[in-house]
Amino acid sequence: MDASRKKKWVAWAVAAVIFVVLMLVTPAIPQNEDYHDFADQRTLFLGIPNTLNVISNIPFFFVGVAGLILCHYKDYFRLSSQGELWSWSLFFAGVTAVAFGSSYYHLNPNDATLVWDRLPMTIAFTSIMAIFIIERVDERAGAKSLAPLVIAGALSILYWRQVISSVQILFPSEYFHFAFSAPIFTVFTVCSYFDDLRPYAVVQFVPCIAIPIMAIVIPPMYTHSSYWLWAAGFYLLAKVEEAADKPIYRWTHQIVSGHTLKHLCAAMVPVFLALMLAKRTIEPERVSLLQKWKIGLITVKESRSKDGNTVDVDCNYAVVSTSSEQ
Repeated sequence: MDASRKKKWVAWAVAAVIFVVLMLVTPAIPQNEDYHDFADQRTLFLGIPNTLNVISNIPFFFVGVAGLILCHYKDYFRLSSQGELWSWSLFFAGVTAVAFGSSYYHLNPNDATLVWDRLPMTIAFTSIMAIFIIERVDERAGAKSLAPLVIAGALSILYWRQVISSVQILFPSEYFHFAFSAPIFTVFTVCSYFDDLRPYAVVQFVPCIAIPIMAIVIPPMYTHSSYWLWAAGFYLLAKVEEAADKPIYRWTHQIVSGHTLKHLCAAMVPVFLALMLAKRTIEPERVSLLQKWKIGLITVKESRSKDGNTVDVDCNYAVVSTSSEQ
């Protein structure tokens, strides 16, 4: 095993150990039932409950379908490998599915329907992580990580909602007597849920933290890398609006809620990424955004120092004689 491959295995092993340790030392995070109590619960038209929270998912459909088509239309996005093609296709497919899953959830908000809201989002999150590994770390490793990352994301949802069933068989029953003499067996099924959001939190928030850092620090394969930061900024704004759902609804005099605005801002994430794909080209000199910012800062300082220097002015003085000629 060569040194680079060994480092990758060590990195994966360390990540797995950290995850296991965190699962052991941290308490479970149950789903708060108040999560489903959204500010705007109006039925405005067509008999659609929670109307604005439902129809505000429509942009996900159009952006997702457009991105998915352009991934395969005459090399429009100029994707350089099959790994990129599959990862971006899966990302835009996940965005498209968010339109259906989130709308279905908001028609009747509860834990069971929330699964179909979170599952497509998880597909999008994990696909983006694979894309970043392809572009910034290693192309082959990123392509190979796509399936494991998506499966891990799906398992985080299943872990949250997984049913543990235990069957209790009581026999023979002394309380039921029928015409036939065969013993009666009564069967009870006891169900419970893990109801633990920790794995899902890792899947959702690790990309939110890792992607902006990687976009700034690691040299990119393509140009227009700053679009990643625009996308991250809009997603951060969406999370703030989600947290301020009821205050925003109150501040806008019950016109629009924070959760509705969250959907619209979150839909801007794939918009910026699609624009980036359409505009970018191969980066001739792989320089990170951090290095570019440093160079720009040095340039600004040098220009300011030049502007602040005193200007030397040469003055020629004429000698004037005050004595009169005789």
